[in-house]
Amino acid sequence: MAWDGSDIAARFVADIRWADLPPAVRRMARMAAMDTLGATIPGTRTPVSRITARYAARTWPGDAATILLHGSRASAIGAAFANGYAANGIDIDDCGLFTKGHPGAQLFPTALAVAESLGRSGAEMLTGLVVGYEVAHRTARIWHATHNVYQACGSWGSVACAAVASHLMRLPVATVRQALGIAEYHAPNLPMMRDIDHPAMVKHGIGWGAMNGIISAQLAAEGFTGIPSVLEMAEHAEWVRDIGAKYIMIEGIAWKEYACCAWTHAALKAATDLVRQHNIAVGDIAHIRVESPWVGVRLGTRLPTTTEEAQFNMAWPLAAILVDGEVGPEQILEHRYGDPEIRALAQKIELTETDELNRLYRLAETGDLSGKYACAVAIR
Repeated sequence: MAWDGSDIAARFVADIRWADLPPAVRRMARMAAMDTLGATIPGTRTPVSRITARYAARTWPGDAATILLHGSRASAIGAAFANGYAANGIDIDDCGLFTKGHPGAQLFPTALAVAESLGRSGAEMLTGLVVGYEVAHRTARIWHATHNVYQACGSWGSVACAAVASHLMRLPVATVRQALGIAEYHAPNLPMMRDIDHPAMVKHGIGWGAMNGIISAQLAAEGFTGIPSVLEMAEHAEWVRDIGAKYIMIEGIAWKEYACCAWTHAALKAATDLVRQHNIAVGDIAHIRVESPWVGVRLGTRLPTTTEEAQFNMAWPLAAILVDGEVGPEQILEHRYGDPEIRALAQKIELTETDELNRLYRLAETGDLSGKYACAVAIR
């Protein structure tokens, strides 16, 4: 019998119910919803949130769903689009195993908007969130294995958001399959490293993934057809066949402590540990050397002029945490970029790539437990 991963995934999307989920999965679903909501609240303070909230209310007008904290409403598509950009606004939203990116900032806004528009219960919304995570972990793993260019979150996230919307719309299995294929085919091309080099509001394409996912489910419900999704690829059957039996999200969601790219976090932790252990005064620091995998070095040391430049940056958050003791909205939003102490310290930071840290990073990004994202920091 031929492998049919789309059917297996579609049956999970269509059939799973809150009562079927193990307690550990329910707990993670609640935590994921709270974490993403917590990321969204400060994210609404960003320029990208203000822009997308205005645009969504105008472009997708309606009263079906809430655009959070902007005093406006829109269709489910519009609310998910705007809330997705807010959820990822300060880059403190979760990361997911195999995704090389951010699932929650797409999945939660999609689940919230569709559930609100259809009058679904909280349990149903959370079940849709679980569906999204389990599809995201698997789709992203295949996506990255089959694309030569590192694509950002809204690409594979389109398929996961289509799964969320399909579940909450109660689409039958055959229609879910079409929704997943439509979402994949219409998924945006998001060359992540180009935005690392030139940080801008396009960023991870989060809102686009949420929008595409809902549109794909709605089109499928109308009879629109799509291609077989990546979940049907026989060569990756082992990554899909356990959906509904093994819940990757239990161990596969990582919560972010700092409002900046995850590639900086090891260096931030190392530097703060050094300063604390050796009682180093920030004013006495002459130079900081950071050894990192290539991705951390790629973030660079530019002095930011936008919040996106502050997030996709090694030097700014590292200097900010040594000065302020934290990296949150107050360090990442625009009003802080003239701070003379942070600016002076950021200009003392040097980045160096090493082969060993690259090796460990390559292992980690494929889910190999022997790998890790690590940095070495020296302060003098």
